[in-house]
Amino acid sequence: MVDRVIATEATETLIARLVGQHGPLLFHQSGGCCDGSAPMCFQAGDFKIGERDVLMGEIGGYPFYMSPDQFAYWQHTQLIIDVVPGRGASFSLEIPEGVRFLTRSRVFTDQEFAELAVNDPAKVV
Repeated sequence: MVDRVIATEATETLIARLVGQHGPLLFHQSGGCCDGSAPMCFQAGDFKIGERDVLMGEIGGYPFYMSPDQFAYWQHTQLIIDVVPGRGASFSLEIPEGVRFLTRSRVFTDQEFAELAVNDPAKVV
């Protein structure tokens, strides 16, 4: 099965550390003005998921969502969530660590996109 969102090893390591500090997490791909399209990390329950938000999959065992408008732009790509040095301008939990999550992407192959047409893991919540 094709994953719509995956995490780098560095991201998986950071997620484990954040879970140790904060407990269960959730991620939401921001489409806002402050961080552009940065992935945001919150304690589970601290961010209200919209009724039309799309569940893209999981990273580190925790759900990753985005708005339907963002999904319209990103639907042809696999999101690769990475960690880079620096500080974002957000309320995301990794900020005190001196790093920030970053979304990289790659376009799905024709074969992957055909598989998604039959078995898409993305769901509107």
